[in-house]
Amino acid sequence: MEDDQEKQLKHTFHSDNHLLFHRRNWLRHTAMVPKGFLRYHVLEALNKKAMSGSELMDEIQKNTGGNWKPSPGSIYPLLAWLQDNAYIKELPTENGFKRYELTQNGKDLLEEQRKIREKFDVNSGFMVSPLFNGFFSNIPQDKMIQIRASMKRLLFASIKIGKTLRGNYSEKVVDDALKILDEASKKLEEMNEKLKVDKHE
Repeated sequence: MEDDQEKQLKHTFHSDNHLLFHRRNWLRHTAMVPKGFLRYHVLEALNKKAMSGSELMDEIQKNTGGNWKPSPGSIYPLLAWLQDNAYIKELPTENGFKRYELTQNGKDLLEEQRKIREKFDVNSGFMVSPLFNGFFSNIPQDKMIQIRASMKRLLFASIKIGKTLRGNYSEKVVDDALKILDEASKKLEEMNEKLKVDKHE
C-alpha cells in the first residue's frame, strides 16, 4: 500500500498538471486574457522589428509556446489605439503589408510594462505557492525556510539578469547562465536518483 508521502506526491502532481491544463486553455481564449497582456507582447515584438498585424499574431503565438494566438478582432483595435496615442507609427506599405514600428513614446510605455511584469513575476513566484509546500511537507520548518529563501534568490537573480541582458546583451553571459542552471538541475536529478536507489536497498 502507498504510504502517506507517496499519496501526497501523487495528489500534488495531479493538481499541478490540472492547473497547467487550465492555464493553457485559459490562454487560448482572448476574452480571458488579462488587461495589458496583449499590449505587452505587441510592444515587445515591435521593439525587435517592424511587423504587420498578421506577423504580430504569429510572433505572439510563437512567444507563448503555441498556447495562445490573438485574434484579428483583438490585435487590430489595439494597433489602432497604439497608433492614435502615438505609441507606434505606420510605415509605408511594402509587399502588400502594412507594418508598424515603435515610437519613442512606445519604447517608454514598454519600459513601464516591463516593470509591471517584473513586479508581477516576483510577487507570483512559484516558490511561494501552496504547491511548493506540498512537495516538502515532511521537511523541518527551519529547513523549509532556507529552501524557500534560496529559491527566491534564484528567481530574483534570474529576473535581474534578464533585465540587464535586455540593455546589454551578451551571448557569453547567456551561455554561462544556461550552464549554471543545467548543472544545478543535473545535480538535483542525480540526488533524486540516488535517494530512490537508497530507499530500495
